[in-house]
Amino acid sequence: MLGPDQPVIIHMLDIEPAAEALNGVKMELIDAAFPLLKDVVATTNVVEACQGVNIAVMVGGFPRKEGMERKDVMSKNVSIYKAQASALEQHAAPDCKVLVVANPANTNALILKEFAPSIPEKNITCLTRLDHNRALGQISEKLNVHVSDVRNVIIWGNHSSTQYPDINHATVKTTNGEESVRDAIANDNWLNTEFITTVQQRGATIIKARKLSSALSAASAACDHIRDWVLGTPKGTWVSMGVYSDGSYGIQPGIIYSFPVTCEKGQWSIVNGLKIDELSREKMDATAKELMEEKTLAYSCLIDD
Repeated sequence: MLGPDQPVIIHMLDIEPAAEALNGVKMELIDAAFPLLKDVVATTNVVEACQGVNIAVMVGGFPRKEGMERKDVMSKNVSIYKAQASALEQHAAPDCKVLVVANPANTNALILKEFAPSIPEKNITCLTRLDHNRALGQISEKLNVHVSDVRNVIIWGNHSSTQYPDINHATVKTTNGEESVRDAIANDNWLNTEFITTVQQRGATIIKARKLSSALSAASAACDHIRDWVLGTPKGTWVSMGVYSDGSYGIQPGIIYSFPVTCEKGQWSIVNGLKIDELSREKMDATAKELMEEKTLAYSCLIDD
């Protein structure tokens, strides 16, 4: 996750009922004899877990169960992320970078930001790299090219089924140099319909097939997100990250929204100046609207607390 030479100490936090299973994970980490793994701390104590951490990957959250209303799930997660925020604020390293993976990821990250005001807002992000990688995968399958030959897709907005996977600026390497993905595929109907819904609903499709949510691909995307954030994106390539909106592309500030970003020296920057067509504008605004609704719902949970 941090390159081939960076040793790491892993702090793993779980709830008390999972303590034994967590210890099993620790045993497996020891048994894997990873050369870069310096130490493993497995704990149910949030203070011990957050102590001095430089990077926090938040994979824990309360999953939606059958018969649960969205507000019920939201209120459970609001209280989890409120507690995590104060622990990170008090005990993590001052430059700690935070990646929220657990759903609703954008709004969980927003709650964390609200309740950890001393953590710089640029240091709190959520994972949309999985969606970004899914989009790259669909394009590479369609064109029968290697996935590393496709770049600069964009995921706009929420890590939910309203997200907008945008290929208008994406390119693919061909024998004649780089070509736009739209020209290479030459099927606007597929790109504007099936491609978008496949990426939007990929998580649900995997649950249906595996009876479990994405595991390996999500972990791999989290590693990609942190690695690019810390070590930088390749020249000429951008990635998608859920970050605190600064008003770019007319997206209202005050929400965590996925944008195209480049990273350098441990800092991300939104890629500005991309042309937005009518279809894109509509889809970008729809996912922003959902995020505003989620924010309102989350705040109403706080009032009920």
